[in-house]
Amino acid sequence: MNSGDSYDINFCFPVRDLENERLKLTPFIPSKHLDAFFTIPSPSYDYLPWGPFVTSNQFNTTLIEGRIQPSQGCVLFAIYDKTKASETGNPDGSLAGVIGLSDTSIAHLRAEVAFVMISPLFQRTHVATNAVGLLLHYALDLPSEGGLGLRRMTWKANPLNAASIKVAERMGFVKEGNLRWDWVLPDGKDSGGNGRDRRMGDPRPDALGRDTVVLGLCWDEWEDFARVRVDEAMARPAA
Repeated sequence: MNSGDSYDINFCFPVRDLENERLKLTPFIPSKHLDAFFTIPSPSYDYLPWGPFVTSNQFNTTLIEGRIQPSQGCVLFAIYDKTKASETGNPDGSLAGVIGLSDTSIAHLRAEVAFVMISPLFQRTHVATNAVGLLLHYALDLPSEGGLGLRRMTWKANPLNAASIKVAERMGFVKEGNLRWDWVLPDGKDSGGNGRDRRMGDPRPDALGRDTVVLGLCWDEWEDFARVRVDEAMARPAA
């Protein structure tokens, strides 16, 4: 898909703005959103398998151009908190962070909630709940309801990141397992590791290993209880 400034989002499904009265998710276009993302207080990269990024160029080169844009299974959205519209004079409100999808498959009707990076200014508010909720409706609602009709959504988190796991479970995701030694973290990254030693002769002796908790939410759970749970969570008073 091409945006108005001809940026190729390169996602396998049609992409559009996702919006309710509190939040707006809009496809992340580096020329529009990159510098703005780096003007807000940075999210923590402690539990993420990449970063931290010191400059916007590093973020763009490593994550956007290096991973997201080349893959048709990935897409990134900018998150706008519309409740801040009166403060900013912008009808979309304030940029609060980013969220996206990865490992998306048309053939297998699945995707993963990914790239969740919300500024500390907007954490423990309505932002995370509504951002995830809008993304789940986009993914799991049937095409006749405006969604993609996917059968499965995955959420992966560092086992140390209790807050991420709590958000997923609040939105209906169920723990399915633990992937041991799932990631080799970047050389020099000293946080988020699994705390276990590498063996003698390891080809990346200076790189920590990371485990991953896997949670899943499938279409039948969405129809049975999770959609109602998500809508109730999104409807709670804004913080």
